[in-house]
Amino acid sequence: MYTFNPCLHPGCKKIAVSTFDENGNITEEPSYCLEHHPDPLAVKQQTIDYVKTHDKIIGLNIQGAIADGIDISGKKFIGCNFQNALFSNIHAENVVIRMCIHDFATFTDCYFNNSNIQFSSYAGCRFGHVIFTGSDLIHNNFNGITAYQCSFDDSDLYNTRFIKSILMNASMKNCNLKKTVFYESSRDGMSFKMSNTKEALIDRTRGGLMGDFEEQFDYEDEDQKEL
Repeated sequence: MYTFNPCLHPGCKKIAVSTFDENGNITEEPSYCLEHHPDPLAVKQQTIDYVKTHDKIIGLNIQGAIADGIDISGKKFIGCNFQNALFSNIHAENVVIRMCIHDFATFTDCYFNNSNIQFSSYAGCRFGHVIFTGSDLIHNNFNGITAYQCSFDDSDLYNTRFIKSILMNASMKNCNLKKTVFYESSRDGMSFKMSNTKEALIDRTRGGLMGDFEEQFDYEDEDQKEL
C-alpha cells in the first residue's frame, strides 16, 4: 500500500503525494499534498514519467491529481491512492488494478476495456461516458457512484456493490451479476439483457434475492429485460 505520510503543511490533514528519488523510484520521504506542494507541476511530470517507465506501479499516492489524455493500457496498479482525482480521456485497456482507492474521483471519456479490477474502491465517483466492456470487475466498491452513459457489457461483476448508486442510460448486458448488490440504487434507462439478474441483490427485505424483475417492472420485449 501507499505510504500514509501526512502533509508537511501546518494544520493540513491530507496525505502527502508520493516522492521519487534520483532514479525515478517511489520513496517514503515526507512531502506535501498537491494543494500545498511548492511545485505541483513537477510532481505531475514525475508521476507521468514513473507510470510510463514501469509496467507495475505499487504504492503510488497522487490524491487530487488531474490526468488527461494518458495511455496506461497493460499497466498493473497495486495498492495505489487516486482519491479525488480528475481523469479525462484515459486509455486503460487490459489494465490490472488491485486494492486501489479512487473514492470521489471523476472519470470522463475513459476506456477500461478488457481490464481486470478487483478489491478496489470507487465510492462516490462520477463516471461519464466510461467503457468497462469485457472486464472482470470483482469484489469492488461502486457505492454511491453516479454513472451516465457507461458500458459494463460482457463483464463479470461478481460480488461488486452499487449501493445507493445512480445509474443513468448505462448498460450491463451479458454480465455476471451473481451477488452484485444494488440496494437503494436509482436505475434509469438501464439494460440488463442476457444478464443473470435473478442472482443479483436488490432488496434487503426479501432475503437478498432480486427475484423476478416482472414483479416490479414491465417489459415491452420478453427477450430484452431492462431495469
